[in-house]
Amino acid sequence: MKITYWSDYACPYCYIGEVRLDKAIAQLQSRGELPDKIEIELKAFQLDPNAPLTSAGPTQERFAKKYGISYEQAGEQVQKISQLAAEEGIGFDYADTLFTNTTDAHRLTKYVQQNAPELADSLKKAIYKAYFIEQKELASREVLISIANKVGLDIDVAALLEGEEFKAEVIADQQEASSLGVRGVPYFVINDKYAIPGAMSQQDFENTLRQIHNEMNGQ
Repeated sequence: MKITYWSDYACPYCYIGEVRLDKAIAQLQSRGELPDKIEIELKAFQLDPNAPLTSAGPTQERFAKKYGISYEQAGEQVQKISQLAAEEGIGFDYADTLFTNTTDAHRLTKYVQQNAPELADSLKKAIYKAYFIEQKELASREVLISIANKVGLDIDVAALLEGEEFKAEVIADQQEASSLGVRGVPYFVINDKYAIPGAMSQQDFENTLRQIHNEMNGQ
């Protein structure tokens, strides 16, 4: 089984959706209802490809300005998202996240996927943690270098990010998403056939994956 999904590191529902998917896969595998080997491919998507390289302020302030609502109303919205994360065991305060451009984070991911795939999952989780839990700016190359070091990536990350390598791949992912009609993320595609838009519940993920697996095996 192959699961391809588009997400952005600044998207809370992508983080939540990935955690739910991981739990669903682990649960099904523990019961022998999915094969031990699942191919998972992350594709790049950006909520705002033109996002700045430095944050204009915490997310609660950004929400208030973006949607023309009060600071208090924005706080209620982002708190609901933080609560959803808490229910999945993810301890972050979405209000304090610092939104910036995620192009380089996606480029680094592309490099790892192609050259050190064994580190891809660790890198992905470390980037989410840096943004949502540690309130780091993902456009900061110092932040990305630190993340790469933490997961044991043995390359000159600074040199990689100084160039344009893998930028075309990031753009291609987003163009592919557009061609599929993807307007929001996360967006999952299983076996290049079954589409799952949004961060469905763990139980719904389990039901969907089980059904697809059974269909694959003529059940």
